[in-house]
Amino acid sequence: MSESWSGGCQCGAIRYRFTRRPAGAHVCHCRMCQKAFGGFYAPLVGARSEYFEVTRGAIATFSSSDLVERGFCRDCGTPLTFAYKSGSGISVSIGSLDHPEDFPPLDQHGVEGRLPFVNGIGHLPDLPATEDEDPATAEAIRQSNHQHPDRDTAEWPPGGR
Repeated sequence: MSESWSGGCQCGAIRYRFTRRPAGAHVCHCRMCQKAFGGFYAPLVGARSEYFEVTRGAIATFSSSDLVERGFCRDCGTPLTFAYKSGSGISVSIGSLDHPEDFPPLDQHGVEGRLPFVNGIGHLPDLPATEDEDPATAEAIRQSNHQHPDRDTAEWPPGGR
């Protein structure tokens, strides 16, 4: 089997894959990306559209401008894609990939919108893991987890529930 790079939304309704390794990992600080991701920036990586395919479900889209279309899961809201309407490429949210650790950002775009505290986040103190501070809550989350695993599955949710 040929190599591929897969990912999907949090609930598992949507799965996708690249048949060529995505490239150009970056974060974008523009205000549109902040709003689309509900975060301080958008981490993205992409490839030519011909190397991208949806393998489960259908990606819903929103045109955040006349030039750009953003894709997301209509069921759980996970931000999934970014594409210029007239372009030949598509980017995905790095966090939606099954192995986001394989795509460290190489540069930053839209820096004019960067929030002033973002560069200092890495210097904030780390708090203990939930498993250490509140094992009962961590176990309750584990037992009731509805998140799709970081791999392709034949069906989701299990047993069609």
